[in-house]
Amino acid sequence: MERKLKIVIIGSAHPLRGGGIATFNERLAQVLSAQGHEVTICSFSLQYPSFLFPGKSQFTDEPAPKGLRILSIINSVNPLNWVKVGKKLRDARPDLVIVRFWLPFFGACFGTILRYVKGNKHTKVVSIIDNIIPHEHRPGDKPLTNYFLKPVDAFLTMSKDVLSDLKKFVNNKPALYSPHPLYDVYGEKVTKQEAMQRLGLREGNTYLLFFGFIRKYKGLDLLLQAMADPRIKGKNIQLIVAGEYYGDEAYYQELIERLGIRSQLHLFTSFIPNDEIKYYFSAADVVVQPYRTATQSGISQIAYHFEKPMIVTNVGGLPEIVPHGKVGLVVAPDEKEIATAILEFEQNNAPGAFEQHIKAEKKKYEWDTFVAQLFKLIE
Repeated sequence: MERKLKIVIIGSAHPLRGGGIATFNERLAQVLSAQGHEVTICSFSLQYPSFLFPGKSQFTDEPAPKGLRILSIINSVNPLNWVKVGKKLRDARPDLVIVRFWLPFFGACFGTILRYVKGNKHTKVVSIIDNIIPHEHRPGDKPLTNYFLKPVDAFLTMSKDVLSDLKKFVNNKPALYSPHPLYDVYGEKVTKQEAMQRLGLREGNTYLLFFGFIRKYKGLDLLLQAMADPRIKGKNIQLIVAGEYYGDEAYYQELIERLGIRSQLHLFTSFIPNDEIKYYFSAADVVVQPYRTATQSGISQIAYHFEKPMIVTNVGGLPEIVPHGKVGLVVAPDEKEIATAILEFEQNNAPGAFEQHIKAEKKKYEWDTFVAQLFKLIE
């Protein structure tokens, strides 16, 4: 876009962790700023009440990204704040507001803010929709989602499944699909030897990686059951679990003990800082996403950045971005099938077998392509 715009991004940003959403928003702001636009991220002073937050901390100790204007001013549970922020943004008259939507919980907050913003008869609103139907359902999801959708002018989804779900709610507004762009902010990969040394791992094993917040829908329990398969137990196959529990840790610990697989596991179940992520992906031979349900996945885009093959389940948008037999393997969300895929990978993965396909495929996920689709919606 040749015209330089005044843009506000509404969503999580530093010092919030955001589960990848904050990182995405900051990277999007950097790309837009590099194109010459004036960009502000409007983030939260309070994102989740503590009783709704499943992790240990909502905040990071890492330094703020340089060169970004981040205002932590939205209180997700205070209606008076929504009005105040809405009026502030209305009077600022941005050309474009980009709002992330990933949970119906934020429907009332964002919907109210956007109604005030639209009062200036100038600002266009585009929503990047992570999920329109949440992975974990709660009472009130549908009315909250509908309340949010009404003041939005156009939508960008990152999986075809979400685009299809969106059309069940609204089908008279512009909507496009553009796959989740690369997470390319975690540094470059290091040698496997350096990564294993950093993580205290031994050479001679095939290392699987499960990465990200541990939630029921992500199917870590299916992967743990796959590790107990007799065909795998006798081999030098080890699983790295890297991510914070966002659920019942005791359930997984009991399952590990019952299956007798603790010696096959390396558990790093605290929050992983951004500058440590490269070591987990560099140590891994393959990234496994055994999800029960999915839309798109930022984990796939980290794997692409580090040029790692993947084993994913055939749910949501995962098969769209992991071509079977080229950049990885696609299987049903079943422990036996996951185990079979792990064995197939271990037995047939000659060095570099997927490498050229991964390098070619990752070019589809450049940030400039994603931003071009975003501007296509408002043009």
